[in-house]
Amino acid sequence: MNKAGILNNSTIDPNKILPMRYPWAREYYKTGVNNNWVPEEVPMMDDIELWKKSPERGGLTPEERRMILWNLGFFSTAESLTANNIVLAVYRHVTNPECRQYLLRQAFEEAIHTDMFIYCSDSLGLDPDEIYSMYESVPSIKAKDDFVIGMTSSIMDPNFKTDTTENIQKFIHDLFGYYVIMEGVFFYAGFAMMLQLLRQQKMVGIGEQFQYTLRDESVHLAFGSDLINTIVQENSEVWTDSFKQDLADKMKVAVDLEDAYAQDCLPRGIMGMNAEIIRQYLEHIADRRLERIGLEKIYGATNPFPWMSEIMDLKKEKNFFETRVTEYQTAGNLDW
Repeated sequence: MNKAGILNNSTIDPNKILPMRYPWAREYYKTGVNNNWVPEEVPMMDDIELWKKSPERGGLTPEERRMILWNLGFFSTAESLTANNIVLAVYRHVTNPECRQYLLRQAFEEAIHTDMFIYCSDSLGLDPDEIYSMYESVPSIKAKDDFVIGMTSSIMDPNFKTDTTENIQKFIHDLFGYYVIMEGVFFYAGFAMMLQLLRQQKMVGIGEQFQYTLRDESVHLAFGSDLINTIVQENSEVWTDSFKQDLADKMKVAVDLEDAYAQDCLPRGIMGMNAEIIRQYLEHIADRRLERIGLEKIYGATNPFPWMSEIMDLKKEKNFFETRVTEYQTAGNLDW
């Protein structure tokens, strides 16, 4: 076990960020700062008008409304769940100062995302009790949240310490549940649905906010993957065949849970998108998430949504006060 590594390192002062040991963490922090945004920058008037229209008058179909509500219902509480993991658990064990700087940045971004759902719900006049209780009342949403809560139970224990090989494995297991599954799989079906709506020029305000959120989450996922890889590199004894198989098995369960959620969101195909295509996309991104942390892919699926890479690589932003497109000053440049 590496006692001078990224976890609970007693040989460094967590208040001294220089000299840096993990420059990749600093780069993620700077990327997050460059990607800064707030929901109120995005106009919602067209969304409000479209939301109020009946289908007969050119408004959204019942299937489109269901998809939007299901995604708002899941994401509105999922962002709080991820923020709690950062502040209450991950930060305590990852004592490296530049990693902590990024974790604080990520926590801020989770707060921005939470604000997004407040802004969207208020703008559309949605019942907050309905939206914010869907993680309990909708079985497919509850199953996903329960799975992640179960996977991240170890590090939420105030007495938990990463002082043994077994406990470091538990910590990696929980990071896998939080970063790789929650942010890397459970978020992405919803992103694909909402951004397909944006591509159809429907609910553009909400779609643009999901686009900015996706950009943030891609950085969160990259940081989490590098955090896992660094812990494994510094504690190679934890990376046993049985442990890797356990993570792969958890990924299979996660894909099935997200598949069930997608079928619930899209009981019938809309906008050229259906549950079968979503399943293919889930298998594709699951393979990519596994390979990112040195595990073998499972499915071998191709990407049915190549446009997701383009929409994630947000090179421009709108000047919302002048309603024209301007170059984004310092766009994120992650290579996936």
